[in-house]
Amino acid sequence: QVQLVESGGGLVQAGTSLTLSCATSRISFSIAAMAWYRQAPGKQRELVAAINRGGTTNYADSVKGRFTISRDNAKSTLSLHMNSLKPEDTAVYYCNANFLGRDFWGQGTQVTVSS
Repeated sequence: QVQLVESGGGLVQAGTSLTLSCATSRISFSIAAMAWYRQAPGKQRELVAAINRGGTTNYADSVKGRFTISRDNAKSTLSLHMNSLKPEDTAVYYCNANFLGRDFWGQGTQVTVSS
């Protein structure tokens, strides 16, 4: 079965950087549309950044200029490099793959940014 496993979350101070990774298996990663979502306590899950199979990216306004999404098709991994982290970036971050019309999700990784 398809597996998406996030890693790299943690507790960091505001203004610092963190990189999340998503290892995937049993999907044709190179043709999947990939994305990072996040969900803060009491809030709905929201799109953070997305990258299509051609490498085109888009970002939520709140993270533009601070976060960078990238994919390594050879390693079937997705990354999210987060700079200048803010307390409002605190959330559980989820890796998402859209493949053959279906959505697949990882279990999430917690990012906590202290002020």
